[in-house]
Amino acid sequence: MDLVEFQGKQLFARNGVPVPPVGSVCRTVEEITRAAEKHLADGASAVVVKAQVKTGGRGKAGGVKLATTADEAQEHARSILGLDIKGHVVSVVYVEPASDIAEEYYLSVMHDRVNKGHLIICSREGGVDIEEVNRTNPDAVIKRTLTPAETTDGLPVEVARGIVTDADLPAEVVDPATDLLVNLFAAYRAEDATLAEINPLIRTTDDRVVALDSKISLDASAAFRHDDYSDWRLAGLEADDPLEAEAQEKGIQYVKLDGEVGVLGNGAGLVMATLDVVAQNGGRAANFLDVGGGASADAITESLALVFKDPAVKSVFINIFGGITRGEEVANGVVEATQRLGDFPQKLVVRLDGTNAGEGRRILEQAQHPNVIAAATMQEAAATAVDLARSA
Repeated sequence: MDLVEFQGKQLFARNGVPVPPVGSVCRTVEEITRAAEKHLADGASAVVVKAQVKTGGRGKAGGVKLATTADEAQEHARSILGLDIKGHVVSVVYVEPASDIAEEYYLSVMHDRVNKGHLIICSREGGVDIEEVNRTNPDAVIKRTLTPAETTDGLPVEVARGIVTDADLPAEVVDPATDLLVNLFAAYRAEDATLAEINPLIRTTDDRVVALDSKISLDASAAFRHDDYSDWRLAGLEADDPLEAEAQEKGIQYVKLDGEVGVLGNGAGLVMATLDVVAQNGGRAANFLDVGGGASADAITESLALVFKDPAVKSVFINIFGGITRGEEVANGVVEATQRLGDFPQKLVVRLDGTNAGEGRRILEQAQHPNVIAAATMQEAAATAVDLARSA
């Protein structure tokens, strides 16, 4: 379960993580205007009008704007409410007093599935995509993996201080940043989060460190331990992603992601591996979708129709391993699905392996659908799908 920014800040605040002065949750232009008037009258030099959606890239999409007057906030309200940000339509806005920012950092705690522990990431370069920082300047990104045994009593202060120091945060903020990281880890553990991210973590002009933004993912499997999990869902925000809701109704295993390459596979393990190989080829998956063991024409048709509804999808990678399911059956299912769906602009890259995979590829090639490309290997298919997405 993902929280939006203002919810994440509420969670931070109750766990001792410093946040800016409390803002106002608004749903109409009038509410946003009144909130701006109030915060400005209370002494704020400016306010920030922020779209509340469960996705990143709000600022680049025009969903975060600064206003120095109520009239300016009203103008921003009209442009932000109803804005479509990666398929999420803005219905809730957070109006917050602007902070005096001296520097911006990055800090996160997350569940590390590979090492079966916790991963802490800290960087002096915040306010931008941490993936981009890691790609262009990896020395600026400090990563520490910790085992549950090392954190039985929480994150040790000396470990937190070492992370902050290694990230080269200024000496003036080492102490408050250390305290904040200890509390952030405690919040992550106490709230059963799988991710607690602050980007940016800011240094104010008076050398405080404050969580200016929040990205929180809670483990829905732990909801029985948290009575307030239901409160997050009843906050008057948009429901979970509409595509995820539709998939749930249809019994399709689908999770919306932020990329541009649609992914379909048979089996959760194979789909996870597909997401990885897309990333290794420089792309980003738009979704996780497990069509199940049969990969029938009906299943593929419904799954593709769902993926096509995401406007961010520029190409689709169908990755099927034939065990009991035979390659020619899957290929016939893909051909029938394309006939049912009619015209669609996205290219489909289909990789078949396993039982009768060669026959399946022959069927796909014989069908000569202009938007279907057969690939022999997973690597070839991923590279092709990523290239097609870039050029779309």
